[in-house]
Amino acid sequence: MADDKTPRVTDIDALKVFTHPLRIKLYRALTVARKATASQLGEQVDEAPSLVSYHLRKMAAHGFIVEAPGESSDGRERWWQVSSERGFSFRSTDFADRPEGAAVMSAVTRQIVTSRYERYMAHLDASSAWPKEWMETEFSSEYLASLTAAELGRLSEEMDALVRRWIEHGRAAEAAGDREGREHVSLHMYGFPFRD
Repeated sequence: MADDKTPRVTDIDALKVFTHPLRIKLYRALTVARKATASQLGEQVDEAPSLVSYHLRKMAAHGFIVEAPGESSDGRERWWQVSSERGFSFRSTDFADRPEGAAVMSAVTRQIVTSRYERYMAHLDASSAWPKEWMETEFSSEYLASLTAAELGRLSEEMDALVRRWIEHGRAAEAAGDREGREHVSLHMYGFPFRD
């Protein structure tokens, strides 16, 4: 999976897959696990494996996930992985020309933001249980800048490149056996125009 570009979703039927909140949770869980079965993912999201399997097949039908090769020892259990380590992206401009497109875009974006909010609130509720070194390094920031649309685009590209370097650093360290003290870290970033 050595792709160097984030796949961009432009098909409205594919984007509709993520109007269901469970699919967002499953996609995130599979991204973290890298490879998993419906049973394993069901335990993580507290849902029956049969329901999880149904939703996994819906995501697979649109190419968001694929079967993981060579994982099943007996051929009965299907292993899954995300189809792109870079995730996927979508833009409102690809769907704005149709009323349904704008509605689906809004619904999916709201589901994703809600999912991120819930994850962050859960972290805040449990943050005091983390060791001191984690509590001292966690952050939440808001920056207010005056930029053109082109400058915001460049900023987004630079931030993406920076975060991707750190993702690769973590994966390489894990592959080399450096797992001590390593945790999953969630980064949420938004860049959007506003007027006072």
